Amino acid sequence: MLPPILSHLRIPVVASPMFIVSGPDLVIAQCKAGIVGSFPALNAREKPGEAPLLDAWLTRIAEELDRHNQANPDRPAAPFAVNQIVHRSNARLERDIEICHRHKVPIWITSLGARPEVNAAAHDCGGIALHDVINNTFARKAIDKGADGLIAVAAGAGGHAGPQSPFALVQEIRAWFDGPLLLSGAIATGRAVLAAQAMGADLAYVGSPFIATTESSAQPEYKQMIAESGAEDIVTSALFTGVSGNYLAPSIRAAGLDPENLATADATAMDFDKATSGGKPKAWSQIWGSGQGIGVVKSVTPAAELIDRLATEYVAARRRLCAD
Repeated sequence: MLPPILSHLRIPVVASPMFIVSGPDLVIAQCKAGIVGSFPALNAREKPGEAPLLDAWLTRIAEELDRHNQANPDRPAAPFAVNQIVHRSNARLERDIEICHRHKVPIWITSLGARPEVNAAAHDCGGIALHDVINNTFARKAIDKGADGLIAVAAGAGGHAGPQSPFALVQEIRAWFDGPLLLSGAIATGRAVLAAQAMGADLAYVGSPFIATTESSAQPEYKQMIAESGAEDIVTSALFTGVSGNYLAPSIRAAGLDPENLATADATAMDFDKATSGGKPKAWSQIWGSGQGIGVVKSVTPAAELIDRLATEYVAARRRLCAD
């Protein structure tokens, strides 16, 4: 059963938090249009000595959504979520947890390791915690450590996607877990949202189509590449970050590499932490991630327009199945 905070969305969709791409503009637009908007806490980067940008982002999001709700009591905004990378390498984690707790963030999304203390912080401020997983083993660990729900990241998803079919992943989790379950992996239409529910998920987790929106923080060239690419343009490789991920082949070519021969590329030639003035490609800022569902994205549009399309397709698909 879904918790109340996820039970009254316009359509059963949570927008996934995308590194570099997701920020306040996109989150606010997504929530106002009726789906859960989200962003990674690490996207809020301030210069040394400046006040935490995450604090300012959360204040702005809460205030703008509150103004929207007061002006539109019959069409309130959906809640928002913040993604925390809980890996030990995240030196900001404790600070960001404190900020999110203070702002009473309603939905916490955790990645790269399940941490009981993060789930406890979410619960203590009245929120819920969803953890993303790529297999059934990690799913059990996440629930054992206090997560309220799971995000099944299946094959075809953008960024660090899992290798398993969504059919296999969802059915194994549903064999023992009846709590909130989201599905990620090439979901870019309202029909795919309904299909996710038919497989056993409660909600769809949609990311890559939102790269090509006017509110996203992606570079204009990145947005256009999404609109011009399809599933055949997605390459899976662990070369760029050490973890298998899905990337746009045209961005790999633009960085001077052959996407068809990445197995022979020199991973030590990559430098992801420093400026690219030395000519070395930089993950995410030059090598762009994407899921396989982008073939239906044909142009850069406002987020609300994309969500309108998803909603129209979702309702039409339900009606068609009921009629049959």
